[in-house]
Amino acid sequence: MGNNQLPLWIASLDPEELEFIRKFIINSGSLKKLAKDYDVSYPTVRLRLDRLIQTINLNYEKENDEASLISFIKKLAIEEELSLQVAQQLIEKYEEERKNTI
Repeated sequence: MGNNQLPLWIASLDPEELEFIRKFIINSGSLKKLAKDYDVSYPTVRLRLDRLIQTINLNYEKENDEASLISFIKKLAIEEELSLQVAQQLIEKYEEERKNTI
C-alpha cells in the first residue's frame, strides 16, 4: 500500500458507514450516545456496529490475501523462477484490476 492509498477495508466502506465510524469516535465509543444521535434504540446501534465490524473484517482479510499474492510473485522473481519483468507486469495488472473493482 502506497502512502496515498487507503487500505482496502476503508476504501470499501460507503459514506454512510464512514459517517457512522466518525460519530462513533466523536461519541468516545459510547453506543448509548450514538443511539441518541441516530434516535434509535441501543440494540439497533449495536446491530449496525456488529455488521460494520463484519464488513471491515471481511475486507481486511481480503486485503491480506491480496498482499500475500503480491509477496508470492515477488518471491518467485527473487528465486528466479519468474523474470523480474514478468513479475512487475503481473503485479501492475493485478493492482490495475483491483482498482477497477473498488
